[in-house]
Amino acid sequence: MALPVIGLISLGVIGLLSSPASAAAKRIASINMCTDQLLIALADPEQIVGLGPYARDPRLSWLAQEAEQFPRLSGEAEDLLMLAPDVVLAGRYGKRATRELLRAQNVPVEEFDVPRTIDEVKAQISRAGELVGHPERSDAIIAAIDKAALRARQTASRWHGRVLALSRRGWVTGGDSLLSSLLQTVGLSNAASDLGLAYGGFASLEAIVAARPDLLLVSEQQPQAEDQGKALLLHPAIQQAYPQTRRIVVPDQLTVCGGPMLPAALDRLSDAIEQISRRHGVASAAAHD
Repeated sequence: MALPVIGLISLGVIGLLSSPASAAAKRIASINMCTDQLLIALADPEQIVGLGPYARDPRLSWLAQEAEQFPRLSGEAEDLLMLAPDVVLAGRYGKRATRELLRAQNVPVEEFDVPRTIDEVKAQISRAGELVGHPERSDAIIAAIDKAALRARQTASRWHGRVLALSRRGWVTGGDSLLSSLLQTVGLSNAASDLGLAYGGFASLEAIVAARPDLLLVSEQQPQAEDQGKALLLHPAIQQAYPQTRRIVVPDQLTVCGGPMLPAALDRLSDAIEQISRRHGVASAAAHD
């Protein structure tokens, strides 16, 4: 079910890039991976003068392939000053010195905070659409998010459970996060607070195993032990406590940022819950036979 939504965003919304530019068109740069993706999805290609250093990273950026056609910026002020964009999109928690230097040189900077809810994501998409002069494109993405969220809410009635979102080195995503908002939409609760990590943090191997949530949320089905950070996820204790049937796989590029990837993230979670509810239904039927 996720693929049609990905196609909708990739072929439908991003395909709108070929439409005529509005009178409000500007030369715009981005130095933040999340604003990179907003810019790619909403602006005309000729409006984009450059994207941040991580825009092409397929592990993190959902629109990494699309980003390859645009200049790669360092994230420092120097190359931006040479390009002289009309406005620069940046993250609120990015390098402060860069933003201050740009403003000192009278380069407008639009800062975007880290969204923690679906509604905040939609507000940012709408704001970015206005900035690039294409609100109709932001409306299309928001409509796709609403459609995926509706399906997710319908799915939420089928099965409820606790989920621990685990990343490399034992990082647990806290409750005050966009990921938690996505989980709640499909009827799941974040088990981070049970570990005393309401705002996120690192958990020990022992705490992860002892937490015993219903599901573990990870970014890869079969992670490779490339370093010690990933090796933790392959520890025999975690493998035994959380086999594949107790895992939901949602790639990082669907949850690191909020933007045009959100429908695909919601659909991925909805698909997982539908599969789990079917398993529970089969198990319940078998128990009554």
